[in-house]
Amino acid sequence: MRVMLTAVMDTQISNETIKSGRLPEIVRSMIDRLDPEAAYFAPGEGGRSCVMVFDMQDTSAIPSIAEPLFQELGAKVDIYPVMNREDLEKGLAALQ
Repeated sequence: MRVMLTAVMDTQISNETIKSGRLPEIVRSMIDRLDPEAAYFAPGEGGRSCVMVFDMQDTSAIPSIAEPLFQELGAKVDIYPVMNREDLEKGLAALQ
């Protein structure tokens, strides 16, 4: 299932991970594990944020995805099922 993860990192905690050099490692580890079709990083909700779209095979993966963000970055995390254009067209065609 295609999902979108949004994470807003705690500013103080992420400041410390930048100072210690751990933030690039954490981000690289997430990208390696999730293999996202898209990943964006920007200021958001008053802090550092990221958005990643990736395929989640099973909902049992949620703890292994979210916990590093909670524990290492104090992040607020949301994960939503999402569609691309082709998925939407397929879904709308099924309505007819």
